[in-house]
Amino acid sequence: MIPFRYERPADAAAAVALLHENPGAKLLAGGTNLVDHLKLGIATPQLVVDISRISLDSVDPTDDGGLRIGTNVRNSDLAANIVVRERYPALSRALSAGASPQLRNLATTGGNLLQRTRCVYFQDVSTPCNKRQPGTGCSAVGGFTRHHAILGASDACVATHPSDMAVALAMFDAQVLALGTDGERRIPVTEFHRLPGREPDRDTVLESDEMIVAVELPAPMPGAVSSYRKVRERASYAFALVAVAAELGLDAGVVTRVRIAFGGVAHKPWRATRAEAALRGRTADVDAFADAVDAELATAHPLDGNRFKVPLLQRTAVAVLRELAGEAAQ
Repeated sequence: MIPFRYERPADAAAAVALLHENPGAKLLAGGTNLVDHLKLGIATPQLVVDISRISLDSVDPTDDGGLRIGTNVRNSDLAANIVVRERYPALSRALSAGASPQLRNLATTGGNLLQRTRCVYFQDVSTPCNKRQPGTGCSAVGGFTRHHAILGASDACVATHPSDMAVALAMFDAQVLALGTDGERRIPVTEFHRLPGREPDRDTVLESDEMIVAVELPAPMPGAVSSYRKVRERASYAFALVAVAAELGLDAGVVTRVRIAFGGVAHKPWRATRAEAALRGRTADVDAFADAVDAELATAHPLDGNRFKVPLLQRTAVAVLRELAGEAAQ
């Protein structure tokens, strides 16, 4: 680990000022991602700005019936929050599916959103990686690709975003509140993370002198139910092979309200807008669910090592939607 300067600002404005004055500085909250990358020599900031003591750790109702979640709210606390469990069960389940209990006790809302999109080659500094060092190449292309993207990838990067929480937030149409030197701005979670394109080293649209101060959830869709399902290679502490977050509402057995997002299959949480459009107005049955998922996966480009993800995602999404349809019909 290289030496670095350490600062602990008193508030968010002071933290932003430090970021503005020190290009390349990194924020530290729970540290569950950054500390690993400091040890591996992947992250080499000259300044680390510790925001863990800033009072941005509450979950509060908003005027429109939603929730405002402070950036420093711990993942375990958010998963256990009674309002989240009752009104946003997909988010609670996604949080509980992430990492290990020890990491969830440290990881924060803002930090979870800002963890690096990565793969085993990104973590190995002895291999070429466009995300780690732009222009050096992508070792995953032609390499081990079991866990890599089937949607939205490019020749420059085929890594997948690791967050479970972000998939649920994207499905719920959450917004990120970012503070910079010019004030606060709102960024839809669906637009917060980037696809790799020719700049895979840029994970998000956040500017270098901005920090997340909160995430806001809108009110759930009236009469809709939600869930999250993660398929992984072991029971805990593993990234998703595929994941599905969905919210569904029915009127007389017909789908009238639906939101779907996929995880483990793209460089960012993948909002399944084609599937949503294909499902609205259809009778809530297996054929309709399968057709909707097929519509979304029409643009999939699996690699030789991860073609299994296409049928796995199809089965998982249909199973989640069937479960929700049964619950919504009760």
